[in-house]
Amino acid sequence: MKLMIFGAGYSGKAIAKAFLQAGFTATGTTRSAEKQTGLSKAGISPLLYDGQTLTDALLGALSEATHLVQSVSPGPEGDALPALLAGRIHALAPRLQWIGYLSTVGVYGDHGGGWVTEETVCKPEAARGAERLVAEEEWLALGREASLPVAILRLSGIYGPGRNTFINLAQGTARRLVKPGQVFNRIRVEDIGRASLHLAHKGLGGIYNVTDDEPAPPQDVVTEAARLMGVTPPPEQDFATAELSPMARSFYGKNQRVSNAKLKATGFEFHYPEYRASLAQLFRDGWQKD
Repeated sequence: MKLMIFGAGYSGKAIAKAFLQAGFTATGTTRSAEKQTGLSKAGISPLLYDGQTLTDALLGALSEATHLVQSVSPGPEGDALPALLAGRIHALAPRLQWIGYLSTVGVYGDHGGGWVTEETVCKPEAARGAERLVAEEEWLALGREASLPVAILRLSGIYGPGRNTFINLAQGTARRLVKPGQVFNRIRVEDIGRASLHLAHKGLGGIYNVTDDEPAPPQDVVTEAARLMGVTPPPEQDFATAELSPMARSFYGKNQRVSNAKLKATGFEFHYPEYRASLAQLFRDGWQKD
């Protein structure tokens, strides 16, 4: 069984690790030649992908792939890969059994703190959410055309080893921004890998929210991490008057509680269903390196 990952970054490498542990081989792409060595050290065969062109090396890997994951974010120009595969996916990837596409809960937009499910009407307010929604439909359409299961994994805020609040606190960049009523969901990167493998093993397609059990105010997570580290948390700041980049401010534009009931109904169990135990494990076992 051979996994092909387009975009073997933070989440992609976690997915590869889960599949490798299950006996797969893994090939992953990067835009940067400098990052190829890191992929090799992780057990991933590295290839370059510019986001637009299927080279001979990529076509060779595709011809052997049994499972494909697309983790490359679409830009304003969209996601080129569905169009590159459309109409010839069986010729290019004759062994392919399952496709996974990494999306975001940002496609739902702002729901005033209400619960959203996979059936909730999407109303993305940021451009990147709208771009993801278009890419989702392109991948689902490709699956229908090719009679292949395509799983859309809508991810909440990703964290884990090497990317977490402990690092922000240690670097002095953590902030406790307070926007009344604001809540977010989160997801440990290892659970993204495990959820991908679970859906692949079951051959499941469709849309799934891959998110923890407990939407919580972002400042509470910073406070808990500071408590575990034994440091004073940064002072609370009013979101309305805080100096933020447009990108950072846009993250607070959505206020939603995201349900993971559909994924759980398939038999999946999260290793890190809520942030307190997850942070405690990270602090105990090593939060610095992924």
